[in-house]
Amino acid sequence: MDDRFNTIAGWTLFAGIVGLGLTIASSMYFQADKHHAPETPGYAVEGVAEEGSGSGEPPIATLLASADVAKGEATFAKCTSCHTINSGGANGIGPNLHGVVGEAIGQGVGGFAFSDALKSKGGNWTFDSLNEWLKSPKAFAPGTKMTFAGLSKPEDRANIIAYLNSQGSNLPLPAADAAPAADAAAAPAEGASEAAPEASEAAAQ
Repeated sequence: MDDRFNTIAGWTLFAGIVGLGLTIASSMYFQADKHHAPETPGYAVEGVAEEGSGSGEPPIATLLASADVAKGEATFAKCTSCHTINSGGANGIGPNLHGVVGEAIGQGVGGFAFSDALKSKGGNWTFDSLNEWLKSPKAFAPGTKMTFAGLSKPEDRANIIAYLNSQGSNLPLPAADAAPAADAAAAPAEGASEAAPEASEAAAQ
């Protein structure tokens, strides 16, 4: 009986050692115990940005240059359950937004009770600050009472900002950033101007 028990115990121990060895070997082979992401992911993970990559969004000034007010009005329809936008409109769950562009952040009109998170931001609702707010209210003002998740598409944000601006603010739109195009155009011109003296010197010789 003792020999049989010892045999079973021995094989059980042997199997455990073999299993542990295989686990360690496979872990080392597949690098499963590393805490960093693999250099080349096996598949794309939605919502995870690549390291070192920016948002890739064009400036809001550039988007506003081609913004569609009618599309912005259609997008704003999602907001009418909480906001009014007509002059003298009543506050709802959210404040009346007539003339909001250029208005002081967290003050508004009609005595709406803004959250301390928004009142502490300071400054005015510029085109840039509205873009950041509409992108993610909770990121712009952590602790805000605003439950809206935000608009992920920059074109949608530009359209709705253009619409908001047309409702009582009518501020001039910021100039689109044309610096990259100007630099690209200037580079060949500079190269041509540098080449001209060399050509004239070669002709003189």
